[in-house]
Amino acid sequence: MAVQEARQGGAQAGPHEGGCTCGDCPHGAREGHRRAVAAFLLKRDEFAAGQGVPAAVAHSPSASRQWVSEELTQAAEAVAERGRAEGAAWLERLWQRTAVVIWATVVLLLLGQALTAIGAGWTVARTAGLLAALLVAGALTAASWFHRARGGALAPLIGEDNRLSTSRAVAGGWVLFLAFAVLVLVGQLAAASGNRERDALIDGLELARAAGVVTVLAVVCGIAVLVRRVVGLRVQGQRLQKVRAHRPRAADLLTDDGGRGSFADIQYVVISGVALAFAAVRLARQPDQVPDLPWGLAVVVLVSAGTYLAGKYAEGGRPVILSVVRAREAGDLDAPIRTGDDIEIRGAGFVPVGAQGADRLSRMVVRVGAVHVHVPLVPVTGGFDNPTDALLTVPVPAEVEPGRVDVQVVTAAGVETNRYTIDVTE
Repeated sequence: MAVQEARQGGAQAGPHEGGCTCGDCPHGAREGHRRAVAAFLLKRDEFAAGQGVPAAVAHSPSASRQWVSEELTQAAEAVAERGRAEGAAWLERLWQRTAVVIWATVVLLLLGQALTAIGAGWTVARTAGLLAALLVAGALTAASWFHRARGGALAPLIGEDNRLSTSRAVAGGWVLFLAFAVLVLVGQLAAASGNRERDALIDGLELARAAGVVTVLAVVCGIAVLVRRVVGLRVQGQRLQKVRAHRPRAADLLTDDGGRGSFADIQYVVISGVALAFAAVRLARQPDQVPDLPWGLAVVVLVSAGTYLAGKYAEGGRPVILSVVRAREAGDLDAPIRTGDDIEIRGAGFVPVGAQGADRLSRMVVRVGAVHVHVPLVPVTGGFDNPTDALLTVPVPAEVEPGRVDVQVVTAAGVETNRYTIDVTE
């Protein structure tokens, strides 16, 4: 009893880091992230309501704004750290879930074969299909274990931005299906006893029969490689802004980086899924040959792949400054821009897609001449009034020399806007 109490006391007193993955631990990664988010939202809404600001800075709007921004930035960094820990713990647990899904699929295949064999009888093709499923499932399970820290079997489908890649997922689906189909033929060929039967199975691999499905496989795999290259070049050329996600989500296959539904991704996944279902039915009906995909359906898949690729070329864009004006409050007189004044930077693309969190917004910087000014976070109930995608408000620091100076915004993705020249007077 004393030992148990000592262990409980040690568990309560011992520190729990953000990466703790104990199942019932209140300080686990998921619970720690949830609590950090709740605390940040409460603090943000309190500041938005004018509460919690020290009296020493409350008399000065600029000082109070800067103090609130610093407090929110520190809280946002804590949330981001908890989020990264929760994402890493989630990836480590994902390999077990993928293994369960893989073997559950094998069990469903066995049940389906058993039910359809009633009356028709068990055939060599059914045995070959089950053995092929076991081989594929075993290979995927082994790969899941070796990549258990990166998401298991889903590791090849996770892009450099830590999101599930739609193009890789579609290509992976076709590769696994055709590998399974060929293994079914291999199993039947190994069990075939007559020369005529073996010749018929070998004829099932003829290109004339599988031209449609082979073409689709080549195109979707090429799209997966090409999209990675296109995105990488556009990011390096500052024509596309990318921010890293805390962890991949299933919704990444159908949405953009901001979680909004993407037409290009949705149509690609849906049409490819329909074509795969058609090919699976053809394989079930004719297991002695690689499933042939009619050219009409194959062309539909190719058009869908082209649409997806065109969408990747069209998305994003470089942020741009359109104008810079002196910020004016009610009652202020019209005047030129002076040091200490607030300026409004108007443009587009200041907040990259997926960078709406406070930890990302706090990384935005404005260069005013040679001085780097961090964009202050101005909270409102439910969000932030500054910065926004089309408008930034920053003070002109006293270190800026009067005269013509350049203004340039650096977004959370590290992309720089064009330079905009303003006149600063004494």
